[in-house]
Amino acid sequence: MSGTTATWSVALSEFTPDYAESTFTALPAGATTDPEAWARTVFGLASMPVWVRAALGLRQLLVPLLGIPRAPRDTFAVDAVVGNEALIRADDAHLDFRCGIAVDEAAGLVRVTTSVRLHNRRGRLYFAPVRLVHPTVVDSMLRRAARRLAPAH
Repeated sequence: MSGTTATWSVALSEFTPDYAESTFTALPAGATTDPEAWARTVFGLASMPVWVRAALGLRQLLVPLLGIPRAPRDTFAVDAVVGNEALIRADDAHLDFRCGIAVDEAAGLVRVTTSVRLHNRRGRLYFAPVRLVHPTVVDSMLRRAARRLAPAH
């Protein structure tokens, strides 16, 4: 397997990002390889630690103060599946967001790739604190999803 298979993402294909990151975890033995199932689990409430749910709730309360609309409930719904990767898209006046959740069965990895394009001052202001905690949030959600999708022994 080439290194590009495990690292390239459709989340990086639609625009040049101002911010991008990838987080990996081991694919649990016997877990599903369906990227859409992984995406639903990673972004499902059950995989979100309490502190992440609280932060998202706080986000919903504070963003109107920046002139940014609250996120709709389906913000993290899968828009497309391309090969072994599910793609989530969310575009707004302040930023565009892409997230690819890929399952590389040969490498035994699950990867979440985030790509963000900032549009204006509001986007930069909003994303400044998000940028600081985003890697920790995604890693926590991905690890919890892996535990949930691992078959019981």
